[in-house]
Amino acid sequence: MKIKKSSFMQGAFIATFAIVLCKVLGILYVIPFNSVIGEKGGALYAYAYNIYSVFLSISMAGIPIAMSKVISEYHTLGYSKAKKKAYDIGKWLSIIAGIVCFLVLFIFADKIGYLIIGGVEGGNTKEDVALVIRTISTAILIIPLLSVVRGYFQGHRYITETSLSEVIEQVVRVLIIVVGSFLMYKVFNFSLTATVCVSVFAATVGGLFAEIYLLLKEKKFKKAFAEEKQVKEPVFTTKEIFKKIIIYALPLVMIEVFRTLYNSVDVMMLVKTLVNKFNYSVTDAESIISIISTWGLKINMIVISLVTGLMTSLIPNLTSNLVENDSKGVEDRINKTYQFVLFFVIPMTVGLSILAEPVWTIFYGASKFGPSAYSVLVFVALATSLFTTTTMIVQILKGNKVLFISLFAGILSKILLNVPFMYLCDMIGIEPFYGSIVATIFGFLLPVIICFCYIKKSFKINFKPVLKTLGNVLLGVILMTIVLLIMKLFIPMNVSSRLLAIVVTLIYTVVGALVYFGVVVKTKELYRIFDINSLKDIKKIFKRK
Repeated sequence: MKIKKSSFMQGAFIATFAIVLCKVLGILYVIPFNSVIGEKGGALYAYAYNIYSVFLSISMAGIPIAMSKVISEYHTLGYSKAKKKAYDIGKWLSIIAGIVCFLVLFIFADKIGYLIIGGVEGGNTKEDVALVIRTISTAILIIPLLSVVRGYFQGHRYITETSLSEVIEQVVRVLIIVVGSFLMYKVFNFSLTATVCVSVFAATVGGLFAEIYLLLKEKKFKKAFAEEKQVKEPVFTTKEIFKKIIIYALPLVMIEVFRTLYNSVDVMMLVKTLVNKFNYSVTDAESIISIISTWGLKINMIVISLVTGLMTSLIPNLTSNLVENDSKGVEDRINKTYQFVLFFVIPMTVGLSILAEPVWTIFYGASKFGPSAYSVLVFVALATSLFTTTTMIVQILKGNKVLFISLFAGILSKILLNVPFMYLCDMIGIEPFYGSIVATIFGFLLPVIICFCYIKKSFKINFKPVLKTLGNVLLGVILMTIVLLIMKLFIPMNVSSRLLAIVVTLIYTVVGALVYFGVVVKTKELYRIFDINSLKDIKKIFKRK
């Protein structure tokens, strides 16, 4: 039995659809989850999950995407023995790194808990944080190896199987979080800390199920992976392949670690700053950090997932273009990537900002800070999408020096501007925490500017198609915004009922989407991005081999 490879756009659609589905599941579960654990539990969840994310990034060390690149490179050249050796090395690297990071996180959980909470009293304790961190650390023993297997499939351009594994992982995780938290807290009356522990342990179980699925698929399609060109293959030593994986992986881990550090800066600084410098109550401060680091981020991930899916398809395809010295293919891939991101992410971001109040009500109910904070926080999703896209392209193009400079510049600006921006917001009469959000946006956009200039200058890429897309997208978004703001005069958004919030959101979404897509169809932007002549041709995307 043979599995189908995916073309660039087909792979992008499959991966994006699966990842968006996962993120939708990931956002839907927070409705019952939030009602069970509340904002205090959300803050505890955020403390542990953000620290776990940093250590997970380190333990994975960029190996999954590095594997995708190495496997794609050797597969394109027809080097089957080198490909198998690279896969084995990647698995051992992930296992060792996972064990080391698990031990560090487990042993030093108490110290990390103190670092987060400090001397602040009246909310979650450092012991609570430490227990949840130890629980979620078990996932680091599973996820890195799972990611290596996914990278192996992606390197062969078999996107469907990796996408299905992500769906399986998320479904299992969501079921455990929703059912487990309800039974623990509402039925068996366990503590809030124990309930959150069960919720974070779901990441371990979900990863285990997904890994079993992929390993079974790998065994089933062993012959398909072995198919290679008939070429004379040079002999590569373990040291040479190991070095190649590390060289590819190091920039990737830097990208992921730095991306998670932006949120970790808020986790470490925001509560203490709001309480000690701006006289917020601990309850309000923890409510705000849960909005920024947990609940708001969940909604943002739906937007960011569009880029994640696109990167899944871009990495092996762009790598193949580079191996074949296809400069035209490189330019086309990069332009298409930016066009895809701008086409979908900008209207989604602006739409969610306008609809922040009813959207927040749907998922979390009434909140003192939620809707207003999220109307600005959603632009972090746009900045993150551009950051992920641009830094990943630079990494694939091997501009590692520029990448490191841009990453350090970005996180340094976030650290240095966080508190000053909070004071600035306080001075002009708005809530100080908006300053932290603006500092995050600025911190993500600075690396984007640096890396984009490098791409244009070093590879002489003509970005006229991207600029044309941006102009048409902005035209559609401006007209969409005008229509939605006029609608606000007749259909209010400040509804307290979840049912009414759903109705209002659907009405605005349908009208906004019709206006936006009407513009991009009229300007033929939709056709240019997807290389089609009419709307009827969209189905061709899924038929490409």
